[in-house]
Amino acid sequence: MQTAFTELVGCAHPLQQAAMGGVATPELAGAVSRAGGLGMLCEYGPEPATERMASALEIAGEGAPLGMGFFGQWIDTDLETFEVAANWLRVVEVFWSQPDPAVVQRARRSGSALVAWQVGSTDDAEAAEDAGCDFLIAQGVEAGGHVRGTVPRDALLRMVLSHVRIPVVAAGGIATADDVAAVIAAGATAARVGTRFVATEESSAHPAYIDALCRASSGEDTLLTTTFSGGWPDAPHRVLRSAVDTADAYDGDVVGHVVHEGVRRPIPVFSAAPPTTETEGDIAAMALYAGFGVGSVDDVRPAADVVKELVSRLG
Repeated sequence: MQTAFTELVGCAHPLQQAAMGGVATPELAGAVSRAGGLGMLCEYGPEPATERMASALEIAGEGAPLGMGFFGQWIDTDLETFEVAANWLRVVEVFWSQPDPAVVQRARRSGSALVAWQVGSTDDAEAAEDAGCDFLIAQGVEAGGHVRGTVPRDALLRMVLSHVRIPVVAAGGIATADDVAAVIAAGATAARVGTRFVATEESSAHPAYIDALCRASSGEDTLLTTTFSGGWPDAPHRVLRSAVDTADAYDGDVVGHVVHEGVRRPIPVFSAAPPTTETEGDIAAMALYAGFGVGSVDDVRPAADVVKELVSRLG
């Protein structure tokens, strides 16, 4: 199915994988892009960003679009990576800060990447358009991970569509083919999916984290909270309710360790970092990010199969 998003980005399907820090490996992003969606890396990861970009591009294959997500409040600390991504990739995306024309212009000077901003309000949507962004992501409160806005997805999508002219991607609680078809029918030019891609073979989420997602029965098993604020104070995020309960009851200051290339780094209780395959410790007490669509996640599949299923209801 062709939309303004697929035509702009150059992918076969109106589907974007969320740029999930710690979880979105080059293998995941590359597989999503190879299957016709827009695979996304996160600026932060265990290996250098340039290495992860190069790996994902190789996996995706020639001509397949890829993107990388950046956090606006920290972007000035790593402008080199932002500029490389704008030169190498099809999309650079910014989140968690007011849309900034200077950031957009820096991307333009660095390469030919499209610039996107993820927003949670109509004011920020208008600001993203005014800043010169090529498209935006409207994130509803149902989203997993860090949540910018307070408005349900469908209501936010309607409001944003009435205020901007650039393409709008819908995000928040999207986990099934019916969800994707519904937001496209409502006017979105693409759907953004996170939690469903955590439970894939290419994800680096810890197996116990994935198992917890698969055991969740509905969005009521998630909670919007500020519990896991270590390293990111007072930032609302949606996680499994069980993770909050377990972390609150945890006795100790260190809940586990990340082991990378033989080096063990402690993870403080209430850390914002999700558990990955390199994590040891009490996984159930860590930040198990999950969106409201988690009840539809019940197995682990290759990312390409997830892409195929998600777009199966589109024309």
